[in-house]
Amino acid sequence: EVQLVESGGGLVQPGGSLRLSCAATGFTTDDYTVAWFRQAPGKGREGVSCVAGGPNGRQYHTNSVRGRFTISTDNAKNAVYLQMNSLKPEDTAIYYCAAKPVDASGLCALWYEYKNWGKGTQVTVSA
Repeated sequence: EVQLVESGGGLVQPGGSLRLSCAATGFTTDDYTVAWFRQAPGKGREGVSCVAGGPNGRQYHTNSVRGRFTISTDNAKNAVYLQMNSLKPEDTAIYYCAAKPVDASGLCALWYEYKNWGKGTQVTVSA
């Protein structure tokens, strides 16, 4: 059974940094494509960053976080990370880790394909 557990959220001032972690069980991060989504109050869930599993390793970041967020995996620990720098109030949201099996396309930003989800961790950016 695929399970994802997020941690590392919290309250941070604008301009600050946070590192989110996602512990994965039931699969290996080398065989799965993983992503981070977020859902702000009153808004729908949006894909933020993703990285394709396997030798491809292609990454994608949505425009609003490109240059500020970095996604990475640690196959030895079966973990996924989201390093968030230069945080803004509009980054406030619940952040979710998600995963899907690696496929031939090598694409990771087909957000509708993700079927395995964690329960989320709250990130609040406020002075």
